[in-house]
Amino acid sequence: MDENERLTEQTQINEDDIIENSLRPQVLSDFIGQDKLKENLKVFISAAKKRSESLDHCLFYAPPGLGKTTLSHIIAKEMGGSLRITSGPVLKKVGDLAAILTSLSAGDVFFVDEIHRMNHLIEESLYPVMEDFKLDIIIGQGPSAKTIKLPVAHFTLVGATTRAGMLSNPLRDRFGIIEHLDFYTDKELIQIVKRSALIMNIVIKDEAAQEIAKRSRGTPRIVNRLLKRVRDFAEINGGIITFEIAINALNALAVDKAGLDKMDRLLLTTMVEKFNGGPVGIETLALAISEESDTISDIYEPFLIQLGFIVRTARGRLVTTAGFKHLGLEPPNNIRNELF
Repeated sequence: MDENERLTEQTQINEDDIIENSLRPQVLSDFIGQDKLKENLKVFISAAKKRSESLDHCLFYAPPGLGKTTLSHIIAKEMGGSLRITSGPVLKKVGDLAAILTSLSAGDVFFVDEIHRMNHLIEESLYPVMEDFKLDIIIGQGPSAKTIKLPVAHFTLVGATTRAGMLSNPLRDRFGIIEHLDFYTDKELIQIVKRSALIMNIVIKDEAAQEIAKRSRGTPRIVNRLLKRVRDFAEINGGIITFEIAINALNALAVDKAGLDKMDRLLLTTMVEKFNGGPVGIETLALAISEESDTISDIYEPFLIQLGFIVRTARGRLVTTAGFKHLGLEPPNNIRNELF
C-alpha cells in the first residue's frame, strides 16, 4: 500500500468502485443512520410526489464520507428521475452548466459535490435557474448582445459541501431543504458492516464487526473500506472474519483502537515531542510534519477534536489531557493550566 494513502482518509478513492456502488443504499428504508433527516426527507419526497412537483432544492453539509452523495442517489430513485453528477471545480463556463441543465428532464436530480468551490459566474447563473427554472444566456457581443431566457425542466439541485461557511448567502438562501449529517454511532456502523458483509458475501463474527465499527471514525465510507481490507487478511486465513483476524488486520493497517492512523499519531506526537503539547500555530505545525495547513485543518483535526485529543485556542492548537493519555503520557503542568 502506498505510504501516502490513508485507509481512514475521508475521501473517495477509485479502488473497488464496482463494490462501492453495490454497497450504496438505493432507497431511504435501506439507509442506516441519520434518522431525523430520513424522516424529514420521507415527508418532503412524499409531499412533492403527491403534488406532482419536483423536490425542492437540497443542500447537505457534513465531513466527507457520511452519505451526501448516497442521498442524492436515493432522492433520484425515490422521485423516479435520473441523476446527473458533477463537482463545483469542474463547472468552469456557463456553457458547461447550460449543456447539463438543458439535458435534464422533469423530476431529474442534478448533484453538485463540493458546491462551495463553484466559480462565482456559474453560481450567479444558477440563481434564476433555482428560482424560476430559466437560464439567462447572452447572445452576441458588444452593443448588439442580448439576453435570452432558456427554459429548464423542473429538476432538483442537490448541493453537497464539507465547508458550509464558504457558501455565499445568496446561494444558501435558494435551497429549500438544508440538512446537516452527523457522525454515526458504533451501533449504526455495526449495522452497516453487517449489511456490507452480506452484500459482499463475507462471513463476519459479531465481535469482529464491533471492532471494525469502533475504529471507523464514525464514517460509513471508512467502515466499508476497512471491511474490504480486513476481508483480504481473512481470505488467506480461512475466509471468515473472526475477532482475532480483525484485530491483527487493523493493527497491520496501523489503525488503533480509537480509529487513529499513522498520520493522526504523527500529528499528536509532533505536538508533544517538538512543542511540549502546544499551543502551536497551524502553519508551524504544517511545516513540522511536512503537510499543507488546509489538509491538517480539514482532514486530521476534525476527528481529533471530536475525540477531545486536541483543542483550538486563541494561541494555537493544544494537545489535551486525553490526547496525552492516548499516547501513554502524562500531560505537563502548563497543559493543565491552559485547559483549566
